[in-house]
Amino acid sequence: MRALSTPAGGGKHRASAQARALAARLSALFDTDARIVARLNDAQRRLRAANDRLWSGLAPDAFGLRCDGVAHRGHSQIAQLLDTALSVGGPEAHAAALRAVHDIHWAIHRGFCQYESACEERRQLAVEVGELSQQLTDALCAAGWTAQEARAADVHQLATGAWRTAGHGEPAR
Repeated sequence: MRALSTPAGGGKHRASAQARALAARLSALFDTDARIVARLNDAQRRLRAANDRLWSGLAPDAFGLRCDGVAHRGHSQIAQLLDTALSVGGPEAHAAALRAVHDIHWAIHRGFCQYESACEERRQLAVEVGELSQQLTDALCAAGWTAQEARAADVHQLATGAWRTAGHGEPAR
């Protein structure tokens, strides 16, 4: 075991191999959480982009003029396709509009499923982090740390044995 100083700079404490292993697991879970957050952000971006394909104009009616006839048609991809399909007509124009709606629908569906899946993974990860955090606090308290010191421990530094005291710039070795 390596001697570690308390966050308050008081007496030396030891962290068991078990505590360092728990800290390493927590550190890895925090890295996993960062990857999940990146996936959540990407799914949100895809949802927003797909929604923007449906509507990006100011008028509430993407399919034509507002009922008062004053506001302009929206500038979305679907509004343009429908405008062409309705004004020019023809089966090709109608089919293109339907394909665009179909593609956008499934882009939104995929984005939502990916977002929902990442949220559930993050929820499960939070449970595991909570359980491991309590185990780490218990292990450090058993080694003489106060509960406050244990909760303030930097798991990344503790995992590598490079614990730095809180508020002090020197590592305790």
